[in-house]
Amino acid sequence: MKTFMIERYGDKAGVHAAEMPDPQVGADDVLVQIHAAGINPLDLKIRDGEFKTFLPYRLPLVLGNDFAGVVVRVGSAVTRFAVGDEVYARPGKDRIGTFAELIAVHQDDVAVKPANLTMAEAASLPLVALTAWQALVERAHVQPGQKVLIHAGSGGLGTIAIQLAKQLGAHVATTASTAKTDLVKELGTDVVVDYRKQAFESLLHDYDVVLDSLGGETLEKSLQVLKPGGMAIGVAGPPDPAFARDLGANAILRLVMSALSFTTRRLAKRRGVTYSFLFMKASGDQLRHLTPLIEAGKIRPVVDRVFPFDQTRHALEYLEQGRAKAGKVVVAMT
Repeated sequence: MKTFMIERYGDKAGVHAAEMPDPQVGADDVLVQIHAAGINPLDLKIRDGEFKTFLPYRLPLVLGNDFAGVVVRVGSAVTRFAVGDEVYARPGKDRIGTFAELIAVHQDDVAVKPANLTMAEAASLPLVALTAWQALVERAHVQPGQKVLIHAGSGGLGTIAIQLAKQLGAHVATTASTAKTDLVKELGTDVVVDYRKQAFESLLHDYDVVLDSLGGETLEKSLQVLKPGGMAIGVAGPPDPAFARDLGANAILRLVMSALSFTTRRLAKRRGVTYSFLFMKASGDQLRHLTPLIEAGKIRPVVDRVFPFDQTRHALEYLEQGRAKAGKVVVAMT
């Protein structure tokens, strides 16, 4: 099958087309012919080796973390799907590789594609939609009337998180440039802070939850807008001890992750709030919870641009250079 892969970490020019053997299909797997795949910042981080300490992939590695396509074979124990089903998914973290013609995925990680979406639209959703769900529903337990700040509201994660937070009944603020104000308001944002002209930490107060995809100084400032007992959820890091435990990391790696997040956790404790690192997990069940909202138009994908599959490397460069105007970048096989 045709793929886009890397042979070593840290080589930005090293993403290249290559032929690889078709995937092996286990008893609980579905083999999917991929029609479209989402491009995510996670792909760039994996390419650059940023996660190699706790995601020790074997090289060469096919990149790609979410997709939409058609089931072409099912394993002997598969009960949820049949050949011909249109599906979408974020594969488990140990089985990535959606920049390819085929992928074998455990049936538990897959859901039937929303009927109202194209393959490209569906492929843009799994990773960011699951991240939003796991942050706002599972981790923060957002309730009606609570105040939620979502950073980078026009980005791939932000556009979906805003819509989900509104469906949960939250009052939503976001950071975005002036050019993106109309978009994020259309998605449901109540308060827009122009990060180029305004300091969000001075304007926003007494928030229950912050969802941060930027990290660094933005994360530290985010702690200032939370009310006592509030929670900042970071998807850009730093990783924390709870993540290390979930990962089953060894003692040394647990110490490293604890050290990386020590300053952030100390600042949070001083303010009477908490910091939580989120590395999203694959889940077909959660996608099935989201699908009715998508089919009802309550959550809609925002796709910036669709590249042909043979331009996957260019699609990654386009994302990395910050050229996407809003939402997700996608590659389409057909």
